[in-house]
Amino acid sequence: MPMNYPILCGCGKLARFKVAAEWSDGLTSELKTYAITCPVCLAQHLANAKPKAAKCRLLPGESLGIPGVYELAHPDEPRGLLRRTDLES
Repeated sequence: MPMNYPILCGCGKLARFKVAAEWSDGLTSELKTYAITCPVCLAQHLANAKPKAAKCRLLPGESLGIPGVYELAHPDEPRGLLRRTDLES
């Protein structure tokens, strides 16, 4: 779905990435968002997300993956998000 308004990083620059982890309760799944960020702030937001995910308490049957980087508004993906593992190291 195309965005009709700009999404900004906390620094005020145009956001291009979502830092998120795959979450599931065994029946449904979604991305748990840790940050919406510009390329300049990406590394810091990804570093901040990892300890937050590690501290997350889960109920029986829930799972939470390791935070990763997703490119926003990617036209080739149905949800508009493309996983960018090349930016996660």
